[in-house]
Amino acid sequence: MSEVPHIPPAVPSGIADGWPGEGVIFPVTGIDLRVLPGPHPVIAQHGPDIAQNWEREHAANPALFNGEMVLQHRLTVRSGTIVGEGYLAPYAAFLWWRSVARPAIACHLAAVPVIETSDGAVIAVRMGAHTANPGKVYCAAGSIDASDLVEDARGLVCDVAGNMRREVLEETGLDIGEAVPGPFEALQMSGSATLFRRLRFAETSASILSRIARHVETAEDDEIDGAVAIFDADPQAHNYQPFMRVILAHIFGRHR
Repeated sequence: MSEVPHIPPAVPSGIADGWPGEGVIFPVTGIDLRVLPGPHPVIAQHGPDIAQNWEREHAANPALFNGEMVLQHRLTVRSGTIVGEGYLAPYAAFLWWRSVARPAIACHLAAVPVIETSDGAVIAVRMGAHTANPGKVYCAAGSIDASDLVEDARGLVCDVAGNMRREVLEETGLDIGEAVPGPFEALQMSGSATLFRRLRFAETSASILSRIARHVETAEDDEIDGAVAIFDADPQAHNYQPFMRVILAHIFGRHR
């Protein structure tokens, strides 16, 4: 087995070579997101700051859970393939990173399944009050974590499709295995990358919203407080995360 390359912890990285400009969507022909052994370089350089920030964040929102997630160190694009080198890191490291202008020692990649319905809607969820993004509206998605990793001949790699299916099922009760998938696409904004694909269900938006509502009523947690059907690219229609505005403009055309 060949060795997984080691990235010196003192080397800043982040969103690196090959990415188009801020907010530019492009087709993705391959995904190679490696998870390296050992701690993320951000832990060695900023451990005390991360711990102090976690104390503040957790005191303000005790529902936050400091589990392990994949935090990227370097993301590049090579001939249409997204190549990532990341580490398992506590959620606290990500919260610190996003609170301090996203230093280049780390970067984040979100895998976002864009659910579409037979009547042309995009289905998004509104995050619950006790989450890290209260009230924000975006397509059901979550951090890649240890349960989303698989092993190949070179080591651990992120199973993006598996992460998408797990997160949508947990948050909405929908199984994206029922949908017809489109190709992967991606964009980057402010040190974060969004890898997404459109998934077309045969049902109407009313039917999908009803299924999600039943799931929310019986779910053990309150991660989401409901779902919405979106039919246009109006950036002010909901309290969107920034990447959602770009994706909706891409799907529906720019709002005028």
